[in-house]
Amino acid sequence: MLDLFGQSDEARIGEIAAGYAANRTEAGTDSERRFRDLLQALPVAIYTTDAEGCITFFNRACIDFAGRTPKIGEMWCVTWKLYMPDGTALPHAECPMAIALKQNRPVRDVEAVAERPDGSRICFMPYPTPLRDERGRLVGAVNMLVDITARKQAEQRMMLLTSEVDHRSNNLLAVAQAMLRLTKADTAEEFQTVFAGRLSALANVQRLFSASRWTGANLKTIVEEELRPYASRDGERITIVGDDVRLPPTLAQSIAVALHELATNAAKYGALSGPSGRLEISWETNGAEPLVLHWSESGGPRVNEAPTRKGFGIGAVDGIIRTLRGTITRQWRPEGLVCELSFPEGVA
Repeated sequence: MLDLFGQSDEARIGEIAAGYAANRTEAGTDSERRFRDLLQALPVAIYTTDAEGCITFFNRACIDFAGRTPKIGEMWCVTWKLYMPDGTALPHAECPMAIALKQNRPVRDVEAVAERPDGSRICFMPYPTPLRDERGRLVGAVNMLVDITARKQAEQRMMLLTSEVDHRSNNLLAVAQAMLRLTKADTAEEFQTVFAGRLSALANVQRLFSASRWTGANLKTIVEEELRPYASRDGERITIVGDDVRLPPTLAQSIAVALHELATNAAKYGALSGPSGRLEISWETNGAEPLVLHWSESGGPRVNEAPTRKGFGIGAVDGIIRTLRGTITRQWRPEGLVCELSFPEGVA
């Protein structure tokens, strides 16, 4: 109904139905029939009661709404069970229709939850309106029940999305601040280049998150994106081996940063610094074991010993592994660096 009518229109329809109900007895049988046909044709649940709250009429939409066929003479409401929006049980004798009759006034701007006999629930807004005779005496009431379940679900999804965006934004800002604080360079130009590269790695994985509605990213895509600038035209310089694995956001972002630092170091000092160098990256996981990532360089400048200076690249990788309760091993072989990163199962 919210797709057909705005809230003010819903209230207006309720008032029109109330007017028809209040005057129907004055126009005789034809008017009564036209009135009932009108209410039956409306795609929204509408019913009437007498002054004591006994149901005197309900349209076909009430049956679909309540998941049951109400009975003439039942009290207060066509629904089976009622609840407040917070889940608290709402007795029928305290429902909006009962309040409207007991206090002889329309009830607006309230929400409730109806439970059907099959256990399904529906969020709705009622519009109970007292009916009075020509002397102003209360003779009954008419109520319209507007399904707002889709709207409430959309609101909940929006709240969850907002919360997720807030969390991811704070996380991304923290990572960017850490990179800014730890990035070292001899000149402003070098600093700008290094920092921009690290931000680019974060931006790439954020785009993957956006495409997946923030559910994660595929490992193979992350690897290909990070190593694309270093690949040769013949495709032989870099070898990627491994089945595609879906990574949760935190792990995906961390691996993207780690791969960026490994690739940057390889381009400066290792296998990717010359045309003859080769890089092989692979991973293993069967869904039950930890994710193990292998990084193997060869054909680059000969490595005589492990570097004595621990730059941000090494520190960043170590910090990521430590944060995710993983492990890392490095072997500085003469032909190049061999590195193994292991991430525990279930990292979110």
